[in-house]
Amino acid sequence: MKQRFFFGRALLPQGWVKNVGMEVDGGLIRSLTVGCSRDPGDSYGALAIPGLPNLHSHAFQRAMAGLTERRGPNNADDFWSWRDVMYRFVGYMDPDDIAAIAAYAYADMLEAGFTSVGEFHYVHRTPEGGLYDDPAELACRHIQAAETTGIALTLLPVFYAASNFGGVAPSTQQRRFINDLETYAKIHERTRKVPGVITGVAPHSLRAVTPAQLAVLTDLSPDTPLHIHIAEQVKEVEDCKAWSGLRPVEWLFQNANVDQRWCLVHATHITEEETKALAGSKAVAGLCPITEANLGDGIFPARDFLSAGGCFGVGSDSNVQIDAAGELRLLEYSQRLSGRVRNALADLDQASTGTRLFEKALVGGAQALGRRVGAIAEGFRADILVLDDTHPDLAGKDDDAVLDTWVFGGGRALIDTVIAGGKVTVEKGRHIAREKINQQYRDRITKLLDHTR
Repeated sequence: MKQRFFFGRALLPQGWVKNVGMEVDGGLIRSLTVGCSRDPGDSYGALAIPGLPNLHSHAFQRAMAGLTERRGPNNADDFWSWRDVMYRFVGYMDPDDIAAIAAYAYADMLEAGFTSVGEFHYVHRTPEGGLYDDPAELACRHIQAAETTGIALTLLPVFYAASNFGGVAPSTQQRRFINDLETYAKIHERTRKVPGVITGVAPHSLRAVTPAQLAVLTDLSPDTPLHIHIAEQVKEVEDCKAWSGLRPVEWLFQNANVDQRWCLVHATHITEEETKALAGSKAVAGLCPITEANLGDGIFPARDFLSAGGCFGVGSDSNVQIDAAGELRLLEYSQRLSGRVRNALADLDQASTGTRLFEKALVGGAQALGRRVGAIAEGFRADILVLDDTHPDLAGKDDDAVLDTWVFGGGRALIDTVIAGGKVTVEKGRHIAREKINQQYRDRITKLLDHTR
């Protein structure tokens, strides 16, 4: 079905332009006309920017927001104590819970400015650790949630086989995550047949796979994205050194062909040499600043990475707070705090910090998801944020000042309408199916919390 849109101002690859006509068919932008007039039947938006890709999500963790912000009895909370809470929480979820939580998270993403998502999906088994009749049951529940909400899904089924480097046996708490290569291949094959879904490959981390398993996984589907957690925590780095004598990123570059297919998620604790190697590889650094701050991970060396020509995208990870502009804002603020400077990630070629962050994250996110997204251009998915030009925060603002204001000022409050795959999914800042999605989420989360208390 063909649709026509008209935007008073729009951010195209060549920059800001006025009076843009857009024709959409099959969810894709088929034509763009600049400097035209609005036809009577055109849907109208005054101020349009591309939707941002979200390259890293664990949708089920959205239900944990607010449940881990209490100091533990040993008075020394960190990532690993947070992980113990997550293990207990996930132990009670059934397929209907996971579908409802994922739909809730995806609707929130659309309202917040994310129009595509990489779902790093690692809950595969029943609460008892058995296989479902369809091993891809829980993966398909995420596909269902994406279809319900309209977000574009790159599904990243996670391979998880060990609890630490060197193939240490998994713990009982990890029983829902565990796979063998044969079952994993079945999940991958099952989900990649679903129309509209891109299925990538995701070894969870170097501590969760053996070198032999990693080699098999990298060859499983060589034309799709490949994502891995790496160097998120200092303990992880130290454990890797104890196992191999090398740091995680150092080991990976010596033992795998890391190229633009890869997305290295977090890579928080990397040396100057590793930073340059990652930038030179053209792999994407998958940064999740809100989650990394929430978990106390540390600060990625973004200034050095961008100076070396690195490519990055952002993700909502634990989904403790879902805010596309907020991820970019916190990425910049972390660099300001660590370097005691302002406008740390702007440069001479692009002095607007908001614009540079946004444009870099569009390119890196699209690459990491393996999708033609992140641009208002012919042949790309019609994923567009229509900002509220009547909002007081945007009064008198033009071009780069619009993005600077969105990132550092108004955030999601400035988003009026969201078009995802050519369909309006958000109106007046609210997902069109929000009431139903909220009710299903309330029903499921109430039951879950009763179990976990």
